[in-house]
Amino acid sequence: MRAPAMACGVFLSAIGCSRETVPAPPPVPPGPPPPLALQDAFAGLRFRAPLHVLQAPGEARFFVVEKAGTVQAVSGTTASTFLDIRARVNSTPGEAGLLGLAFHPRWAQNRQVFLNYTAFSSASPANLRTTISRFTSADGGATLDPASEQVLLTIEQPFENHNGGGVAFGPDGLLYLGLGDGGSAGDPSGNAQNPARLLGKLLRIDVDSGTPYAIPPSNPFASGGGRGEVYAFGLRNPWRFSFDRATGALWLADVGQNTWEEVDIIVSGGNYGWSPREGTHCYPPGTLSCAGPYLDPVVEYSHAEGASITGGYVYRGAALPRLAGHYVYGDFGSGHIWAVPAAGPYTPVQIAQGNAISSFGEDAAGELYVADLATGQVSKLVAAP
Repeated sequence: MRAPAMACGVFLSAIGCSRETVPAPPPVPPGPPPPLALQDAFAGLRFRAPLHVLQAPGEARFFVVEKAGTVQAVSGTTASTFLDIRARVNSTPGEAGLLGLAFHPRWAQNRQVFLNYTAFSSASPANLRTTISRFTSADGGATLDPASEQVLLTIEQPFENHNGGGVAFGPDGLLYLGLGDGGSAGDPSGNAQNPARLLGKLLRIDVDSGTPYAIPPSNPFASGGGRGEVYAFGLRNPWRFSFDRATGALWLADVGQNTWEEVDIIVSGGNYGWSPREGTHCYPPGTLSCAGPYLDPVVEYSHAEGASITGGYVYRGAALPRLAGHYVYGDFGSGHIWAVPAAGPYTPVQIAQGNAISSFGEDAAGELYVADLATGQVSKLVAAP
């Protein structure tokens, strides 16, 4: 099920074929990683429906994104409000809310943060408008100023589900955004396969140029044939994605329909098959042929093992040496956490058991964290006792 190699290789394709050298990943220890455990990361602190956890560049503080529209800054065992935009966020539907946050790579200099959230919208049948905004700190980074919001991009959502939500800067300094297919079931409007629409896509924009942003000239449709923001398409609900800090490869977990969940390695211009395919299988079930220029997932699993995939990270920390070089991901429904060698063969091993896994997080040292939507706990992945 490995994705076919592209012209410049996975890493170079992911950043527009502009690098002259590709860093060699560190060697992967032989054998599968051992069973691991989840340890309370913040000594009893609990959060309200946490959807993401991360550190800012160059800071010891952690930041926890809460569904209703708040972000908590955590120092040691103390949490304080970093941003509160609850009045702007429609978080009532289950897949709506403040869904993603990314610090600008030059956060220490420009104090900019980018958010992905669903706003109220009378123009949408679902009363939802995906909103990508820039916020700036007015107090040296202690908090974000709600009045500083600069809206970069909005997309009306036709249904309440499949809002995507991931937002992250790549090694190229560009901002990547994950958008679901617009919801309902089966992509009734054919959004994911239509490059002229933003829904069902991974987008890439340059937030340091243009007004309010620029289209990177190396984007696959920058010169026409589709929306310039589109980087990859054929996605159903790309909830979480990340970049391997050692190789730059872009790993994305796409939430499936009724039967299959998948992990993709994303390349520029790649078509990942939804909705003619769910994973490697024809959709709807019973369809006899779904041949096409589609890239296969590197991993897929059926709903016998879970119900909704949550993407994670390639582990590049030091505390768990036998996990080195493995992509770690989980399932919101079953709570299973798996690891698969990032360089292949793509054979997953379950390494831990969580609960309602809404998101993984990565700290500055490359250690991994897990947010639990149901209990509000943020845990760190550690060696089993």
